[in-house]
Amino acid sequence: MAGLSFYIVNAFADAPFAGNPAAVVPLERWLPDEAMQAMAAQHNLSETAFVLPAPEGGLDLRWFTPGVEVPLCGHATLATAFVLAEVLGRTPPFSFTTRSGTLGVAKEGDRYVLDFPAQPPRPVTPPTGLAEALGAAPLAVFKARDWLCLMDSAETVRALRPDHGLIAALPDAPPGETAGQTARVIVTAPGDDGVHDSVSRYFAARIGIPEDPVTGAAHTQIVPFWAGRLGKDELTCRQASARGGTLWCRMDGARVRMGGLARLYARGEIAAAD
Repeated sequence: MAGLSFYIVNAFADAPFAGNPAAVVPLERWLPDEAMQAMAAQHNLSETAFVLPAPEGGLDLRWFTPGVEVPLCGHATLATAFVLAEVLGRTPPFSFTTRSGTLGVAKEGDRYVLDFPAQPPRPVTPPTGLAEALGAAPLAVFKARDWLCLMDSAETVRALRPDHGLIAALPDAPPGETAGQTARVIVTAPGDDGVHDSVSRYFAARIGIPEDPVTGAAHTQIVPFWAGRLGKDELTCRQASARGGTLWCRMDGARVRMGGLARLYARGEIAAAD
């Protein structure tokens, strides 16, 4: 496994040292799962993407946090498309075979645009301990893949200082329902700057990410939520983490298209992975 190239890309980054950094490792064949998981832990970024040509054409793509493999990741998909196009000289659009089905990435001007399935949230009873974990009570709580908490203002979203241990202990599903996904929490509110339609943050301590800087998968839930409430299909969304990032989004039937910028931060060679 020595001699593999890797790249670190800031995805959804509209400024230097902004957005969400992901490691991208192009492969010619799959490595053992335990090796890819160990490499993701070594990189210690919210996700490491592994990509290789698929036997039937297209590309196979998998994502690992420092702790687990995940079925869907937006920013590392954008980072992978950026590496394929800007570093390896492949021409977009790209089609990726993943655990969440076929995902596309096109290029529109300087932006890479993800084509992901929408996950509209539904109103639910809040889980016990949610307000305590966040340090503020949501106006309402919704559920799709993740808990989505509607807060009273963008300033409340920005000011939250959650207890990540309590977030990790939240249940996976509303009372009386079967758990389906590991508990992760989106907080969101309307934008307050005349530019962004929504502001959000994302907490996922149980999978090794106390706060994710910019989260494409969260916006498969945020975009249908705000599109319905605001009565518009095109949204400019801001994830208000310390690094921050902007997503230019559009509802397209049952799909969400998310555009973002990317910047190459580093490239290197894995000297030893065994």
